[in-house]
Amino acid sequence: MVDQGISVSNCSFSQILDVDLELRGGDPFRRYIIFTHILSVSNIRAFSSTINRRATPSTPARPFPGEYDAPKIVSAIPGPESKKLSQELDKRQDTRTQHFFVDYKKSKGNYVVDADGNVMLDILCSIASHSIGYNAPALVEAARSEEWVTALINRPATGVQPSTTWPGVIENGIMSVAPKGLNQVFTAMCGSCANETAYKAVFMHHMRKVRGDAPYTQEELQSCMKNEAPGAPNLSIMSFKGGFHGRLFGSLSTTRSKALHKIDIPAFDWPQASFPALKYPLEQFEAENRKEEDRCLKEVEEVIEKNKGKVVGLIVEPIQGEGGDNYATPYFFQKLRKITKEHDVALIVDEVQTGVGATGKFWAHEHWDLDTPPDVVTFSKKMQAAGFYHSMDLRNFNTWLGDPIRALQASVIIKEIKDNHLLENVQVTGEYLKNGLEKLRSKHTDLVSNVRGVGTFLAFDLPTPELQDKFLRILRQKGVEATGSGTRSIRFRPMLIFAPKHAQQFLDLAEEVLQQLKA
Repeated sequence: MVDQGISVSNCSFSQILDVDLELRGGDPFRRYIIFTHILSVSNIRAFSSTINRRATPSTPARPFPGEYDAPKIVSAIPGPESKKLSQELDKRQDTRTQHFFVDYKKSKGNYVVDADGNVMLDILCSIASHSIGYNAPALVEAARSEEWVTALINRPATGVQPSTTWPGVIENGIMSVAPKGLNQVFTAMCGSCANETAYKAVFMHHMRKVRGDAPYTQEELQSCMKNEAPGAPNLSIMSFKGGFHGRLFGSLSTTRSKALHKIDIPAFDWPQASFPALKYPLEQFEAENRKEEDRCLKEVEEVIEKNKGKVVGLIVEPIQGEGGDNYATPYFFQKLRKITKEHDVALIVDEVQTGVGATGKFWAHEHWDLDTPPDVVTFSKKMQAAGFYHSMDLRNFNTWLGDPIRALQASVIIKEIKDNHLLENVQVTGEYLKNGLEKLRSKHTDLVSNVRGVGTFLAFDLPTPELQDKFLRILRQKGVEATGSGTRSIRFRPMLIFAPKHAQQFLDLAEEVLQQLKA
């Protein structure tokens, strides 16, 4: 497994460390991530102890301060206190989607604690929104700073009165991880806002190209106030079946995941195309999957041709998170980029759920090896801030332009990811977890199928929606907070600090649940 064909199967821990120290220049975390997935789970604790004695304090080999050892269940979930709070809140807000109420003061690292004191391993993380752990020390320390206090109590209308610190916050934080080829950023409030404002910017950019240097005509100025052309042009953003891009009017018009997301809400008549439905394991179905991707690419081109002059943008998720964890290969996205370039359609990559390290690269579209970058990349969730990167001359405005506190939070998260090699941690833990899921699949072929994913952005399927629901309900009572995607998938959206020991806790409990489903 290691360089130069050296075998580690019969080596002691100290011998392994000494060999890799020589090979890899003494980076203790690099040694850690290489060997933890070789060792059996029973040895991880001993191995980690050896690493900790020799690692620098900044590596994630150091345990998360105060993190729980394992889930601990003291009541049904939701318990009496959560139910009481739900009854109180239900007088003022719809509470039907809530799982339980959280005691955020007691939650630590990868574990969330509910109002009744149940400790759960969290692989949902507020639908992929948390990254470096509940009550991360770096964030706690930063929150006490004068800079954070000032930003919190003097929230500016950044579009007209930005803080003197704002250029530095953007440059040293959010822009320090900008996708290759994109040198500007627009900050927003949430994932839906990021996509919505990206659509607006793409429309305005297109019309400036059409208009050239000419000013707006009186007809344009008057007709737009009546929601009519030419001032309100008949343009569209194309999307894919199964995609999810938010719940505002424009973003919801491009959302195609579930009818429940769209029912009763007026929508723009914007076109869609099929997203590839791949077969797994990928290596066994290369020919079939290539044929499927070619079919979808042909459909994309046909839809653009049919709506020639109207489709000015196309939005796609690297992985369709809400629609069922649907994947496509780099080949598909490379060809998709070529099509958008040929037809002068802006390619918008929605990295709201996949971005900020979940796939083992900072941006999931980095796995595609594109010849030219996307035109727009939207982000939110694990960044805690939101917005979109771009290279085109895109313009936009709103009062807040995001939230300086969230931009400061993003800066801390980015630094922690870099300093603690969390992308490498995701790669190793993801490999460990995926191998474990494959073992579950081979043991429970009647229940588990289609293990897929990259990094810790993983999923597997159960036979029916009913079994998906039952699996999740039993799993939560055993101490794992999770949710599904699509109609029968179980998805993983853990923290970037999620380690092999946490993965093994899930695998052990999942085995118990699968046994119960068979009983």
